[in-house]
Parts: sequence; C-alpha cells; structure tokens
Amino acid sequence: MNSPSHQKICTDLTEQGWTIHDNFLASELVHQLKQECHQQHGQGLLREAGIGQAENYAIQQSIRGDQIRWLENGMSASIDMFLAEMNKLRLLLNRQLFLGLENSEHHFALYPPGAFYQKHKDQFRHDDSRTVSSVVYLNPNWQAEHGGELRLHFDDHYQDIAPMANRLVLFMSADIWHEVLPTQVERLSLTGWFRRR
Repeated sequence: MNSPSHQKICTDLTEQGWTIHDNFLASELVHQLKQECHQQHGQGLLREAGIGQAENYAIQQSIRGDQIRWLENGMSASIDMFLAEMNKLRLLLNRQLFLGLENSEHHFALYPPGAFYQKHKDQFRHDDSRTVSSVVYLNPNWQAEHGGELRLHFDDHYQDIAPMANRLVLFMSADIWHEVLPTQVERLSLTGWFRRR
C-alpha cells in the first residue's frame, strides 16, 4: 500500500468508522490463498462456524452458515505472507490512530451457496478486545447476481459492499452492525480482528 492509501484508510476509520481498499495484496498471493482455502476445505479442515464464546458458544445455521479455519504461522507460505501483511497493517493503525492493537486473529471463511450471516456486531458482550474488524475477499469475477454482499448498518441507511477479490474492508468492531447477505455461489474470504488487551 502506498502512502495516500494509508492516509485514506486512517481518515475513513476516524471519520466514518469503516473503509474499503481495493488491490490490497499482490494478485498472485490472492490466487494462492484462494487455492489454499479450497485445498483445506477439500481435506475437511474447515468447520461449521458458531456464535458466542465459552459456555455460550453454539452452532446455529439459521443465524450463520459459513465454514471456517483459523490461521496460524507455518501453515503455508501464502498464509505466512498474508499474516505478515496484516501485521504491517496493525502497526500502521497503531502508528496513525493510537489504537493499542497488540495482535490479530484471522480465519478462512467459506460460504456455500445459500449461506448468510444475520445482523450482528463483532465484539462479545463481556470481551471488548476486538477493536477493528477486517475482511479480505478471494472471489474473482464476482457479479451482482451472485449476492453475498457485506451490509453495514447505520442509523439512517446501509452500505452494501460486494465481496470482490483482493478487496479489503475494515470497520470498528464495537460500533457497526453488519450482516452477510445470502450468497448464490460459493463465497470465500479471510476474516479477522485486530485486538487490544
């Protein structure tokens, strides 16, 4: 990312609480991450995602229909490169916005046709460590009829964001209600959170 992009990301987060940045990663890395997600799914390594945490954790496909796998360094070269890029972004947000972000967590998210995620916020009721939510999409040639938009809800309007390949979306986790609209085709992303203590 170049400096004007850095500034727009930080200005958007400060002024409106969310931002979009296209062509975030090298195109070859996006292709490799898409292949990696499909490979892990083919090996049965993705699991149905749940809602809540600890004793309140539950799988409810009527609320959320994606399958996920948490990422760790050492899984593959492409995942290591992605996590390194997200760490650079964490350092930028700390430097520019003084957010005190100590780490981040990310997972593959695969939505099969028909899947969605109902309106929610990303912070847990008794845990405010998630500070900035992030999504990087892995869907080439996305068309409007495919659905699957990320819908951000505001007081008097909403913003729909198409899940186009190599698009980064950031928003403040505590502030913005959002949902994933039903997708008509398979929808892939890398979803995560920058966390403070």
